[in-house]
Amino acid sequence: MPPQGWTAPRLCALLLGVTGLLASGSDFQHHRYDDMVRALFAVQSQCPYVARVYSIGRSAEGRHLYVLEFSDNPGIHEALEPEFKYVGNMHGNEVLGRELLIKLSQFLCDEYQARNQRVTRLIHDTRIHILPSMNPDGYEVAARQGPELNGYLVGRGNAREIDLNRNFPDLNALMYYYEKTNGRNHHLPLPDNWELQVEPETLAVIKWMQNYNFVLSANLHGGAVVANYPFDKSRDPRFRGRTTYAATPDDKIFRKLARTYSYAHGWMHKGWNCGDFFNEGITNGASWYSLSKGMQDFNYLYTNCFEITLELSCDKFPAESALPREWLGNREALVSYLEQVHHGIKGMVYDENNNPISKAEISVAGINHDVTSGVDGDYFRLLLPGTYTVKASAPGYLPSASTVTVGPAEATFIFYPLRHASLQPMFLGKHKRSTVGRPTCPRVWTLSWQRY
Repeated sequence: MPPQGWTAPRLCALLLGVTGLLASGSDFQHHRYDDMVRALFAVQSQCPYVARVYSIGRSAEGRHLYVLEFSDNPGIHEALEPEFKYVGNMHGNEVLGRELLIKLSQFLCDEYQARNQRVTRLIHDTRIHILPSMNPDGYEVAARQGPELNGYLVGRGNAREIDLNRNFPDLNALMYYYEKTNGRNHHLPLPDNWELQVEPETLAVIKWMQNYNFVLSANLHGGAVVANYPFDKSRDPRFRGRTTYAATPDDKIFRKLARTYSYAHGWMHKGWNCGDFFNEGITNGASWYSLSKGMQDFNYLYTNCFEITLELSCDKFPAESALPREWLGNREALVSYLEQVHHGIKGMVYDENNNPISKAEISVAGINHDVTSGVDGDYFRLLLPGTYTVKASAPGYLPSASTVTVGPAEATFIFYPLRHASLQPMFLGKHKRSTVGRPTCPRVWTLSWQRY
């Protein structure tokens, strides 16, 4: 039994093997744009074999939107290795996320060099992308006022004063219509001329999503302390100021993801923060307040990525003296949430000649939301522990289905061989336990076939 008064997040934090638990205030600072850029490139220089800085585009005022990637093969997608992203500072005056992600980058590099097994395994088995500031222009406006004088809205939008979290194509209305007509449930089409309707920062992030097959994500905000999960937009119009819960087909897994962060956080799970109460420190977005054109709903409806929104501080622009406490309160939660990308099922979809099949649909019976395979034929599907019937299908191929049991630990592998519909039918035999796969995976299933 742990000593009285010790919480699970506190114990887990010790497992990170961090030296100097009580960091001094001098280790923390607010980073203006040039300071942030130097900090990111310093991490790349310190850990060149596992870290890479790249730009996904420019802001309205021409600042690069820099991402720091961690991987054992930076710049390369490895089949069956999931892609994860953190996005901070979407609202320019909500700055804690920006500082936490810079600190997380330094922490991952330091701990990797210290041979921390948990961090090393994460970097070797995951491709991690960290965008500390999606809105560097808005941040500079807010930073000129500083923590003492910063207003609730000053610097919130980009240089054109556009709220980037109300700037993504609205796919919710289309999804809600499709729910009534049994229409498409994933990768919904974008409207015509959508590129002309969004801000440069939004455009850059959408292109980023198109280029990387992200599996899990979180975007970091401020002004409250709660883990917010989709849908953000209510299915029904607001009635007398009230909003209604808008569940996704993956509501249970989203609630679990939100609780993962909340309970690993120092105080989010307690519920009472900033004068508000959220049971377990989590909330459905639309149940809190409904918003349109938000980023987390767009992730779910347009890509394979599951994203939640993390509100991390009552004060949108906390003083530097508050940053050490905030880091210690969020450090374990940031790592624990990242680890969730390795749960559920994953595998490959390929044809009878072992060629990968991209954009194959992976359907789970009872969950009306499909994911698709990437360009290498690999797919990732977050699922809670349980037994599921899973089907892989692609145009021109005969579908293939299996029943699989998902455990609470690492993802279960399922490999789907699909046969061209023009060829002889495929015989689906019994599931066979396979020895193919990574030794760390507890269960690997593959479907067998034979020619008539």
